Amino acid sequence: MTTRRRILVTSALPYANGAIHLGHMLEHVQTDIFVRFQRLQGHECIYVCADDVHGTAVMLNAQAAGQTPLDYAAEITKAHIQDFQSFQISHDCYETTHSKDNEQLSAEIYSRLLASGNIEKAAVEQLFDTEKGLFLADRFVVGGCPACKTPEQYGDNCDACGATYAATDLIDPRSKLSGSKPELRTSEHIFFALSKHTEFLKNWTQSGALHPAVTNKLSEWLDTGLQNWDISRDAPYFGFEIPDAPGHYWYVWFDAPIGYIATTEQWAKKNGGSFADWWCSEDKNHPRAEIHHFIGKDITYFHTLFWPAMLQIAGMNLPTKVRVHGFLTVNGQKMSKSRGTFLLARSYLDHLNPAALRYYYATKLSGGIDDIDLNLEEFTTKVNTDLIGKFINIPSRTSGFVGKFFNHELMPSTLIKSEEGLVILKKIKDAKKVVDEYYEAREFSKLVKFIMQLIEELNEYISKTEPWKLAKEEGQLKTNSSLHEICSVSLKSFRALSIFLTPIIPNLCEKIAAFYGEEFFNSFNLIEDDVIKI
Repeated sequence: MTTRRRILVTSALPYANGAIHLGHMLEHVQTDIFVRFQRLQGHECIYVCADDVHGTAVMLNAQAAGQTPLDYAAEITKAHIQDFQSFQISHDCYETTHSKDNEQLSAEIYSRLLASGNIEKAAVEQLFDTEKGLFLADRFVVGGCPACKTPEQYGDNCDACGATYAATDLIDPRSKLSGSKPELRTSEHIFFALSKHTEFLKNWTQSGALHPAVTNKLSEWLDTGLQNWDISRDAPYFGFEIPDAPGHYWYVWFDAPIGYIATTEQWAKKNGGSFADWWCSEDKNHPRAEIHHFIGKDITYFHTLFWPAMLQIAGMNLPTKVRVHGFLTVNGQKMSKSRGTFLLARSYLDHLNPAALRYYYATKLSGGIDDIDLNLEEFTTKVNTDLIGKFINIPSRTSGFVGKFFNHELMPSTLIKSEEGLVILKKIKDAKKVVDEYYEAREFSKLVKFIMQLIEELNEYISKTEPWKLAKEEGQLKTNSSLHEICSVSLKSFRALSIFLTPIIPNLCEKIAAFYGEEFFNSFNLIEDDVIKI
């Protein structure tokens, strides 16, 4: 018997400065597929996420809209939740980082860092926008990358070469807020002593929690030595004020990942228990939980260096897996508003079925970190050919005969005698092991290809046996066991294939479950020997 696992899963927190786009949805769809698979396996799996609402961007956008940051962010979060629900993303709890739980947990973790000698203070030079009257966050400064010289890069990392740096290192920096050249000013900041944890992180990054390509990339930074991490920002700033440093606020990347823990706590309050049942050491009542983070490769540094080091010092469980994926391109190009390839989730939902995009993404996703292209012509072809022409075509070719001649009942598997039919049933039943392996490894493209091959073989079986011809034979309409057998093999197999695809296209498979008289498919049980009605 398979041991029931306890699994906590997160997606990266969307920032509350704009609408959900199809790049966000790529991450949440793949996370949701993984989560739904684990639930169908019978594991205890919860999926938490939240809007990241702190920082200068939200503060400035709120000012421009004539709103408080909280009111502005609340409207954004409401729209985000609606988009995710429309795409059938099954969050168990979706909150925001501006919660009392997150503030308290951030203070607790900070106090543990402080008590363990991992907090230091130092004067830093920062870029100050004299026209706007504030210190510039990294994302509000652009300039040339100090490593590869590529122009128009943000103040924290380079999209072209992946280098990370301080905004003050940029070549010819420019404020994105006013367009002016910022000036250097000095302020005392609070640092997390990340440099003390290089050896720990070298060991952890090679523990199997990361894809080898990610481990190799991180080794470049670890081998050159880590720098201490600035975790404070000066007022004005929208966020949590640091308890022992009035006028200073935790940098958004300090309290944002702690939001994973806070959202777990908010879920636990409604369902019994606390965040500690998932994030702290195991005990006899709560076996150690797995923690799986799904993130884009642009935020790898934060989740694989800062975050595990913070958790280790705070005495909390480290991530079991940090599952990093690539970016989304559209028709081979980076998403761009000017090119018309910056596609919002709501724009898609206004015209197309979310199941189609979920399926298409699954055909592209792997366990690697390569970028994924949404080719709109290929998208149309795949959906029409695979889902409609091959998959949904199966019941349309056989179900009518069962209703007309056999009282809507499928033949029990124990009565099926034809060798070809038994081979089909056994092959699909035995396929579960491969399906399980592909889902667990996040190799969704291989999974879909494997399932589609089974669907094609089933369609070939139907074409070869030609049930429509048997249905025309006079005098045998209610006694033709061959016709009943062919239809039963086809529809039992279709049911099993639908269960396989449920994590990918849940709403469509829920309609298929209703076709079989079931509310929904709630486990990976496959072909049953009892009578199934349609």
